[in-house]
Amino acid sequence: MDDAVIDRNQPIPPPSHPRQYRAIGLVYGQYQREEEQLTKGNIITQDGTALDAVVLGRVISLVKNHLDLEKPHLWVVYPRTRQEDDHLHVQIVGVWEPETLKQETPDGEETPAEITPEVATSPNPGYFSIRGEVIFASLEEETVIIKIRQSPKKDEEKPKFFKLKLKGTLPSNRPFKRFWDLQVQLEGSSLMIQQGEDLGFASKRKPFDKKGGGRPFGQKRSFNDDTGQYEPGTRPSRPEGRPQGTDASPIKRPLPSKPVKGDQGKKLE
Repeated sequence: MDDAVIDRNQPIPPPSHPRQYRAIGLVYGQYQREEEQLTKGNIITQDGTALDAVVLGRVISLVKNHLDLEKPHLWVVYPRTRQEDDHLHVQIVGVWEPETLKQETPDGEETPAEITPEVATSPNPGYFSIRGEVIFASLEEETVIIKIRQSPKKDEEKPKFFKLKLKGTLPSNRPFKRFWDLQVQLEGSSLMIQQGEDLGFASKRKPFDKKGGGRPFGQKRSFNDDTGQYEPGTRPSRPEGRPQGTDASPIKRPLPSKPVKGDQGKKLE
């Protein structure tokens, strides 16, 4: 997922490009920290569900100095599926309270109303925007697994992936290896698919090569004594015709004789 420029008018702006990978949403509830750590705890939602949560990055200062944790807030989160038990947990990357966060602190510095990267339209609690490649879908289990690509922080790093488990079905018989834009709603501790749009293949398909991918016709290989391998070059050609000392025609072998009718069953005298 690419970090987008913060949009002060909405917590989750539209995708920056048609094939932008992302998994982000809004959870309304009270954050209850652990006794020993501020960055780990649970978000208690309106229906009483406790979601495992961690606070990331610059939000730590925001939670520590500017928010009343005795009250519920609208949190901007990254969803994750824990591989050990398939349970949903969230990473808190922001809070959406423009009225509170735009107020100035006693020091005269503006409170950092940040960490509200990329998501959708209006602040609807429980809304999630999930965009990525579908790698598993089951109509019987009503389960969909989507792969999300994370953009590397440095140019020399390779992109990383994670898998997110969703509940529901897709409007397609062949949703695999295709890029989907999904509108998802949090229900309890499950992410339920509400709508989905197929945006085509997740990766460009390689053009079919009619000539094949092997060596050009007629190219031979030579044997390298040092490596014990054949290398591109000249390879000893097969001898033309038959080897010397052999007949020009194949050896004819006598055919087995067939029993004659009338002789069957006779005993030898």
